Amino acid sequence: MRNYINKKELNEILNSEHKDPHHFLGQHTLEDGSAYINVYQPYAKSIKIINVDTGERIKMEEFEDSSVYTVQTKKPINYKISYKNYEGHVWEGYDPYSFEKYITEFDCHLFAQGTHYEIFDKMGAHVINRDGVEGVLFAVWAPNAKRVSVIGDFCGWDGRILPMRSIGGSGIFELFVPGIKENERYKFEIKTNEGMVIEKSDPYANYSELRPNTASVVWNMNEYNWNDADWIEEKASKDTLNQPISIYEVHLGSWKQNDSETGFINYRELAHQLVEYVTELGYTHIQLMPVAEHPFDGSWGYQVTGLFAPTSRFGTPDEFMYFVDYCHQNNIAVLVDWVPAHFPKDNHGLIKFDGSALYEHADAKQGEHPHWGTLIYNYGRNEVKNFLISNAIFWLERFHIDGLRVDAVASMLYLDYGKESGEWIPNPHGGRENMEAVEFFKHLNSILYERNPHTLMIAEESTAWPGVSRPTNIGGLGFGLKWNMGWMNDFLRYVEKEAIHKKYHHNDLTFSLVYAFTENFTLVLSHDEVVHGKGSMINKMPGDYWQKFANLRAAYGFMYGHPGKKLLFMGGEFAQFDEWAEDKSLDWHLLEFEKHSQMKKFNSDLNKVYRNEPALWEQDFVGAGFAWINCNDAEESMVSFARMGNDPNSMVIVVSNFTPVPRNMHRVGVPLKGKYVELINSDNLAYGGSGVINSKPLYSNDIPWDNMGYSIDIKVPPLGTCILKYYEL
Repeated sequence: MRNYINKKELNEILNSEHKDPHHFLGQHTLEDGSAYINVYQPYAKSIKIINVDTGERIKMEEFEDSSVYTVQTKKPINYKISYKNYEGHVWEGYDPYSFEKYITEFDCHLFAQGTHYEIFDKMGAHVINRDGVEGVLFAVWAPNAKRVSVIGDFCGWDGRILPMRSIGGSGIFELFVPGIKENERYKFEIKTNEGMVIEKSDPYANYSELRPNTASVVWNMNEYNWNDADWIEEKASKDTLNQPISIYEVHLGSWKQNDSETGFINYRELAHQLVEYVTELGYTHIQLMPVAEHPFDGSWGYQVTGLFAPTSRFGTPDEFMYFVDYCHQNNIAVLVDWVPAHFPKDNHGLIKFDGSALYEHADAKQGEHPHWGTLIYNYGRNEVKNFLISNAIFWLERFHIDGLRVDAVASMLYLDYGKESGEWIPNPHGGRENMEAVEFFKHLNSILYERNPHTLMIAEESTAWPGVSRPTNIGGLGFGLKWNMGWMNDFLRYVEKEAIHKKYHHNDLTFSLVYAFTENFTLVLSHDEVVHGKGSMINKMPGDYWQKFANLRAAYGFMYGHPGKKLLFMGGEFAQFDEWAEDKSLDWHLLEFEKHSQMKKFNSDLNKVYRNEPALWEQDFVGAGFAWINCNDAEESMVSFARMGNDPNSMVIVVSNFTPVPRNMHRVGVPLKGKYVELINSDNLAYGGSGVINSKPLYSNDIPWDNMGYSIDIKVPPLGTCILKYYEL
């Protein structure tokens, strides 16, 4: 009888319940200097040990018909295993249980306190070399599991074969599996404390199977050669917020589709097509709706199961890197929607990951969004915060993303978000504020800006929570920008009304300037405004066919004059009539029709004017960059205002008329004496307008008007916006 075989440990191996299989399996030295090797392989007919140094092959004996094979050697050896199965096939390779721990106690310590900001380099699946042996390190956090195994094609998806080692009390399990390579499919099989066996995808996986399949896929993240050094250097030389930011929001799955089985275009092809198009239109940034792995197309990517994996719908992680790289090489910044607010209940995902409420709260009053049918992350658990913060760092640093638009921030800040009375639990002070989420945001943004000072962190926050885009050291949440949802709601409510009714709702057009400088705002006309029966942008507009286009051009012109960065969802730039649908391509054929191609040209020219005029973006967030000329002309549904840059002589004047009545000799006050040249007019014939433009320079006269010292007489277009540039004489 082999007296070094511990019967208790043997039974734990056979019952798949051993938390430290390396203590029993693998090679161990005895007191007399000899060694023994234990191997568990239920599919083996026979097993031999190969001495790597001498080539000697040593037959192992099976211990008591247990499928545990053992052999004793005179001293420890460097060895491989060779086993033959009952079909006669022979497998040969290094023993996974012959390698020392990879994850250190310090790794575990940092993870437990929520500050291991590069934990993604340890968790998940990593192609590495250990002691000259190529293989994959697997690691997962499952503190309440009785046992965790890695399963895949390489072990017949049998959880008995490759049980993982628990690292102390950290809850982390790891295993180095030699001989397997990139593109291997895998999952984690978890035996819960209740004895249930469940299969989970890897929360830290960098690549996944195409839905509806759910296995994770091994990917080597270190092989892509980046070519965007010039972009990164240029970005570092600028004040990120004090730049023109004009964002084209894109859903990759429906921007364009092809005739393939899936209909999806590859990341590489998308890079070339999108960059060419966005460059033509003059946008500075592309913002991608979530590209992290998600099982359901209809969620648009907002119900994520693989936060660390670009979705395989469009290709591999390297191909996504190429997409970002190519954008950068063509001076286009890339923003990505990021979803730390909730996750879906798909069984292969995070829900009850180790049999317990691990990433979520156990109490549904804290842990569920009843309206969305999703689960809320537990922001009070350090390891969960570490998971999310390291994920944000991962996208910025591994994929060179220029910024993250954080989805559904309000749902995180308020404990009662989307809940009725009795469906939520107040904070310790009795309030509705989620103090753990507040602390999470402060931690997140302070670390991200410390590590990546030229990034953009953008909050989709729909309430009046104070200081969203203010520094954490003065009590803010630390974001760089905040979506201006108040402006969006007021503005759309205004422009949707018939011209005859607008005078009664003039406040909807002007109210945003009351609070315009309380946050660093981005004006958004996003995907949310063109779905679920809300109508496309062009279909929101009142009037006949011509007036719809005129109204939309006037609206875009006003938006670009208004303080704040800009965002427009795809399809809006050429006035798609149909609502957006995630399962079909944009209606590109509309560009064959004159009005749509003219709308696209207007948006292109508008972006170019915006980028070329510092007055339209240099002082977006301070009152010094804006002055009303006339905000009280409700009767004529007109507004006029000045925008100023750092140089007072860079001023532009914006005039918008939301009635179909042209004003051929309209006096507008101006703050400076000089010449005013029209840069763009939405009523230009080239854009499909009626041609009421100011083709010649306008010179100010000394007639005070609109509480200004000077004035000009201009032609105000019907349903139009014009922007004029000041020149000193």
